[in-house]
Amino acid sequence: MAMIWRGFYFYRRRMDRRRVLRALAFLLMALALTVLFIAATQMRPLLESMATTRVSNTVTRIVSEAVYEAIEKGELQYDGLVSFEKDTEGHITAVQSNMAAFNHLQAEILDTVLTRISQVPTGDLSIPIGSLTGSTLLAGRGPRITVRMESVGASEANFRNAFTSAGINQTKHQIILTVDVSVSVLLPGFRTATKVSNSFIVAETVIVGTVPDTYTYFSTDPDTYEEDLKDYILNNS
Repeated sequence: MAMIWRGFYFYRRRMDRRRVLRALAFLLMALALTVLFIAATQMRPLLESMATTRVSNTVTRIVSEAVYEAIEKGELQYDGLVSFEKDTEGHITAVQSNMAAFNHLQAEILDTVLTRISQVPTGDLSIPIGSLTGSTLLAGRGPRITVRMESVGASEANFRNAFTSAGINQTKHQIILTVDVSVSVLLPGFRTATKVSNSFIVAETVIVGTVPDTYTYFSTDPDTYEEDLKDYILNNS
């Protein structure tokens, strides 16, 4: 009988020890989750800022590459986009734009940019946890937080022109391409959005002589349609 009670005593002690260990493990897990929640809450603004910066830099690189490739292929040459009308004395009387070429380039460049954005691997955007601590020793170390980006429908590319004085009786004409890309930044547990804008002078020339009487170029930016139309009507009235 004594042996039975002794066995029961050791069995109960063993069960009590297991319960204590389970309780300690539960408390440690709860404490770890609490610490992680507090850390995530405090680090969220920094994570969002770093992810947005990384995505913006990536988008800027993609846009720049697409524009420079178009320039290298000769698709953005001034002579192919703009032509001059001259009078019998050789004076420039009007500047005309090849709107078909402008519209084609606008669509092609934007399509290239959006396609390449969708192909960016998540590894190029991921952020090491050590970089969120602010420590130079831990920067770039530790597990990486996955960052994804998706382009949204608000992205657009538009051409506009600029005339500036380039000296006595000279006018510089520049064709400027502005690419606005809106992207959604996807992070674990939440998302944010950003808009990346880049402008490039894709073609330019210096017009020697008086400024042409008419300029038949309409910006591909809808916000300037009305202003361009008024200028065209005034110049041809």
